[in-house]
Amino acid sequence: MNVPTLPGITAQTVTTSRLTTRVLFSGQNDATAVLFLHGNASSATYWEETMLALPNGYRAIAPDHRNYGDADPSVKIDATRGMGDIADDAVALLDHLDIARVHVVGHSMGGSIVWRLLMDHPTRFISATVAAPGSPYGYGGTKDLAGTLNFDDAAGSGGGIVNRDFAARIAAGDTSNDNPGSAPRVVMNQFYWKPPFVPAREEDLLLSLLSTHIGDQNYPGDSVASPNWPFAAPGVFGPSNALSPKYAGDVTRLFAIDPKPPILWVRGADDQIVGDMSLFDVGTLGALGYMPIPGYPGTDVFPSQPMVGQTRAVLEQYKVSGGHYTEVVFENCGHTPYLERFEEFNSLLAQFIGGNRG
Repeated sequence: MNVPTLPGITAQTVTTSRLTTRVLFSGQNDATAVLFLHGNASSATYWEETMLALPNGYRAIAPDHRNYGDADPSVKIDATRGMGDIADDAVALLDHLDIARVHVVGHSMGGSIVWRLLMDHPTRFISATVAAPGSPYGYGGTKDLAGTLNFDDAAGSGGGIVNRDFAARIAAGDTSNDNPGSAPRVVMNQFYWKPPFVPAREEDLLLSLLSTHIGDQNYPGDSVASPNWPFAAPGVFGPSNALSPKYAGDVTRLFAIDPKPPILWVRGADDQIVGDMSLFDVGTLGALGYMPIPGYPGTDVFPSQPMVGQTRAVLEQYKVSGGHYTEVVFENCGHTPYLERFEEFNSLLAQFIGGNRG
């Protein structure tokens, strides 16, 4: 991946017991570590400015997940494990670097990875920050605050509902503004953040998006036919299937973990990707009449997934069970609050990790 790094960021190829991938570093090796986990259709590049903005005394670490960036393309995501493969990769990286405990920060899918990390490895984390995270119950195909599936096979989630032209354009390295429905640059600038915001490193971030590994065993992954609308259910490979509620597992495990790291949840009020009326949710598109597949069964059967409501309900139960969380909402902000509200996000993050030293 030919994406330049900012001064102060060091890129290394690291081979752990699970994966060879590019890892970005900043700060002193003996400082308190902060692990940054990127979202879908991106790479560790998205975190560079935030890494450099950490206060003195912190070391930032940001890997390219399997299926992204400079990760070994032969290593696939077993979607039937949900976020398990990527979560285990992160822990293997910490083991390789001989780091016992870290602060963890995840964006979007990276936030979904954080939920899994907390459930599987709670003792490894001093604190957890999630920026516009996916719902703990998965992405798409559920209808209430308890994460109830619309259909038993989780139809309407996974790789089968991803725009295939968007994926094909990523594979082709398309940097154009053609076809606003699927051109990666247009999708990025329309949905990753709220227009008219455009980041200073637009070209680097676009190249990062284009570094996503494409195919039926990569992004967006495979799918299976379903008798239920929209007639596609999750397959077994790739990140989109791994995000399906079919493979999310028992979310109530989060309430029993010990210790319970404090959680900072930051989101944009105008997020169109993760929201209670997400424009990437086929339930929303069906209700609005925008879904090209006929047969929408109506909002009683397939409503919009209440993504934000589900996350808040889970975190409220986390609090009842002895944990602590803080929700911060940035007005006039989209899906990437750490870029759109750079100073405010960094101030929050520094205060949060500084107040939770483990």
